[in-house]
Amino acid sequence: MTAAELQITTCLAPISVYSPYDGSLVGTVETTNPADINELLETARRGVVIAQNLPRHRRAAILEGAAQIVERNLDEFAATIVREAGKTIVQARKEVLRCVNTLKLSAEEAKRNAGEIVPFDAYTGSEQRQGWFTREPLGIITAITPYNDPLNLVAHKLGPAIAGGNAVLLKPSNRTPFSAIKLVEALRDAGLPEEVITVAHGDRKLVTALITAREVRMVSFTGGFATGEAITRAAGLKKLAMELGGNAPVIVMNDCDFDKAVEACVSGAFWAAGQNCIGAQRILIQADLYDRFREAFVAATQNLNVGDPMNEAMDVGPMISKEVAERTEAVVNDAISAGAKLLCGNYRDGSLYHPTVLEGTPLTCRLWHEEVFAPVVMLARFDRLDEAIEMANDPEYSLHAGIFTKDLNVALEAANRIEAGGVMINDSSDYRFDAMPFGGFKYGSMGREGVRYAYEDMTQPKVVCINRGNSLPHKRGT
Repeated sequence: MTAAELQITTCLAPISVYSPYDGSLVGTVETTNPADINELLETARRGVVIAQNLPRHRRAAILEGAAQIVERNLDEFAATIVREAGKTIVQARKEVLRCVNTLKLSAEEAKRNAGEIVPFDAYTGSEQRQGWFTREPLGIITAITPYNDPLNLVAHKLGPAIAGGNAVLLKPSNRTPFSAIKLVEALRDAGLPEEVITVAHGDRKLVTALITAREVRMVSFTGGFATGEAITRAAGLKKLAMELGGNAPVIVMNDCDFDKAVEACVSGAFWAAGQNCIGAQRILIQADLYDRFREAFVAATQNLNVGDPMNEAMDVGPMISKEVAERTEAVVNDAISAGAKLLCGNYRDGSLYHPTVLEGTPLTCRLWHEEVFAPVVMLARFDRLDEAIEMANDPEYSLHAGIFTKDLNVALEAANRIEAGGVMINDSSDYRFDAMPFGGFKYGSMGREGVRYAYEDMTQPKVVCINRGNSLPHKRGT
């Protein structure tokens, strides 16, 4: 290898991060060379030994301390989210508070979910045996996080991993690394040894190195289906947790609380500029209510303020980049060409894509079947609940769904028959509480987030069984 080639492989260009709103430079982070994977793993190996030897009360204290640091610096964390992700400042503050809650839930999990007694005497012949199982760390976990919730989705991986006594190789989105970096700094300021979390920044080659390393015992990924499929093919024999997105339906029945349904659906469709995996994408409205709902929904959508995300009055900020907004515009135009009717929106100003409402979208259209991950929603009419459920279940993957009705029997029937990881009754599909199990149904569903459930995925049971039928030797005293 020549000196010039050596310089290329060891001195990679830094990653520049730009504001989605105005394109200004937010900052740069050093690119991690995939060739340095052995150094990363060596740090993680030390981190595993340190993490698993941290007593549970110490893990909990670190997580609780980090939560307090984040909460004390709420405005600084929120401003970072706005600058790099483009969320409105109001939405960014809510994400910071959710991160605080996620860390606190993780602190509690560190103290309580240690295992349980196993009733060996429930089996004939084991009457003289008793024992328990503990929850032990997996070891090294690779965590790969997206740009849309750049702080709380990192907390959802780091919090349970730390609670379980693991070390983490963290690869945040190249678009939004600074929220992750600030969270790691808060954990270290709260007392977490540096070796427990190793942050790496880079491209697909780095991801490949992080997921294929034999010593990595689990890959926890949140992102798109194509990347998720590539990870599953490459990762090898290890645990996988995948949150790969959705295409959420919301059913609006004739007897719903009308004003509540409209308000919740508008928020559910356009929160975070629609870059929300459980955001309402398809709103299915019963026929007798359809015209009234459409009129109110479109009017409320047109009243949303779109612009500078640091402005407190804004409801919708930019998409993550101009290129993503352009792709959204193209997908919507394809749907219109296929027969969908535009009711409002489909107007782009740089990375600002105005909230868009369609009706009559053909059920064969790509927009109907795939996740749009943008401020785009489709309205559709139905007559009977059976028809709505059939439409709701149409895509091959699903995260959340919602239904608005005053009839408990209808609500429970829908909850039973809708194929989704969560069914929100009298809420939009985008409601999520950070303690609940969260994940998809059907294609691509692997594991669950939500602190307790991620913690259990990130630990492994160890059984201890004592046979009282064979006396244990006694050591004589002196």
